[in-house]
Amino acid sequence: MTRRWMAYVGLSLLLAGCSVRRLPPIALEPPPPHELYLLPSSVLKEERRIAVYLPPGYDTAKEARFPVLYMPDGGLQEDFPHVASAVDAAIRAGEMRPVIVVGIENTVRKRDMTGPSEVAADRELVPVSGGSAAFRAFIRDELIPDISRRYRVTEERAVIGESLAGLFLMETFFLQPELFDTYLVLSPSLWWNGEALVNQAGAHLASRPGLRARLYVSSANETDIVPAVARLKDILQASAPAGLTWEVEPRPDLRHDNIYRSTAPALLRKWLPPVNTAGDGR
Repeated sequence: MTRRWMAYVGLSLLLAGCSVRRLPPIALEPPPPHELYLLPSSVLKEERRIAVYLPPGYDTAKEARFPVLYMPDGGLQEDFPHVASAVDAAIRAGEMRPVIVVGIENTVRKRDMTGPSEVAADRELVPVSGGSAAFRAFIRDELIPDISRRYRVTEERAVIGESLAGLFLMETFFLQPELFDTYLVLSPSLWWNGEALVNQAGAHLASRPGLRARLYVSSANETDIVPAVARLKDILQASAPAGLTWEVEPRPDLRHDNIYRSTAPALLRKWLPPVNTAGDGR
């Protein structure tokens, strides 16, 4: 497949017609009150900046523990401000259970979000790639334990991400689904490596008949993502374990550059509702 780059002022280089998402512009809305700290990683051989939103009541309810929503692309110049703001508004409206939001700021985004690819066009597009296993090990072995030491958390973990971050979440879901309870995956770049994740989805699902998790996947109006997500839906319909709650939602009314902000507030309310008031709220 032939792909070519387009440059946008204030944005990262994008491939025309492809879903390597732009970096958000510098001027973003201010996030709600939050904490920042640097976490040295022996796995990644670098420090990672972590942003943490604490829900209303965290400081006063000294014995209470809270679920955690993790997010790649979680820097203050990335998606942390609008996600943390959406979470804060939903909690204060009583439409979402209180959660801690943990944002992971990028250093080399395309490296961390991709596994190896056998497709030459992918390697040309993303010369420094294939770091998803190390990034997942960082989250699993360093970040999650560190958050558990620093904050009062429950065992419930959710994760949200879009584009290449969505690709990373889908890879994590298939390779280590127990890392999170709820996966919110927006317009994932499933074209990577010749749609290998979709091609292997049936086998991954068949190998985990006892899987218990929740999975949401959407697609915007992108020609390189819509067919892969549609195929994934067919595979889930045929092979999803009984313990997997899932939804695949095409959103042809939305674009790759607006699906995250347009849908995240409602998705967070739906998939992380107040305890015991909707769906399978815990």
